[in-house]
Amino acid sequence: MDTKELLKKIRLLDIRTRGLTKHVFSGEYHAAFKGRGMTFSEVRNYTLGDEVRTIDWNVTARFNEPYVKVFDEERELTVMLIIDISGSSNFGIHEKTKKDLALELAAVLSFSAISNNDKVGAIFVSDTVEKYIAPQKGKKHALIILRAFIELKATSKDTNLNEALTFFRNTQKKRCIAFIISDFMDENNVMEELKISRKKHDLVALHLVDEAEKKLPAMGIVQMQNSESGKKTWVNTNSQQARDMHAHNFKTFEDNLFLNLKKAGIDSTSISTDEDFIKPLVKLFKNR
Repeated sequence: MDTKELLKKIRLLDIRTRGLTKHVFSGEYHAAFKGRGMTFSEVRNYTLGDEVRTIDWNVTARFNEPYVKVFDEERELTVMLIIDISGSSNFGIHEKTKKDLALELAAVLSFSAISNNDKVGAIFVSDTVEKYIAPQKGKKHALIILRAFIELKATSKDTNLNEALTFFRNTQKKRCIAFIISDFMDENNVMEELKISRKKHDLVALHLVDEAEKKLPAMGIVQMQNSESGKKTWVNTNSQQARDMHAHNFKTFEDNLFLNLKKAGIDSTSISTDEDFIKPLVKLFKNR
């Protein structure tokens, strides 16, 4: 992709997600992800319904009428995007691949963060950390992340999210919100690393899926290739038994994933390439 095409794609992504960020996600994002605490702002006269514990007794004694302390939430947060760019991210039977979906999610989350004056950074991972962008504020920085995502070519097709999670903990010493954007097709034991990371950081798992992974279409006898291992197998997709087995295996995988994430105290949702990502993301935010 040349520079002109790249800039055009980033511009279109900015235009498309700007409205969503402003009108759809801004309130939900702010409500879903709290600041680190409360800071003193001012005092005002006590009104019926105010909590007694907020009364400023020194000011009250000085003016012989009750005053209460007013606090503002410390809003500044750090948002990290941990994005899986392994071989399986290139899968998609329609116009959009899982990587395309991840790019749109990265755009919305980045712009939501900067519109709330939060920092945003990114870790791109295959079976190794492919690229790290330290968190900063500002739209220019969000665009740098998106440009890097579009340009980046993974050096490996395999997946090891543990590499990203370890790197994340080593680089982010203060509490962060981390969105893990992946299909979680990882042969390594990711849950243990997720549990360790969850002790200090707020983790949100965005599970990316494609329609064909959930329901195998009837296309006759086709050769299927694992996008990461390269292993090829012939499958009779016209066989109802084969399609049922495929659907059962995927549902079992997904059910186990969400069960383990819930046990670990990690919020999650599934987002498909053939669906609009707005509804599941807004629902996730509201549930928090």
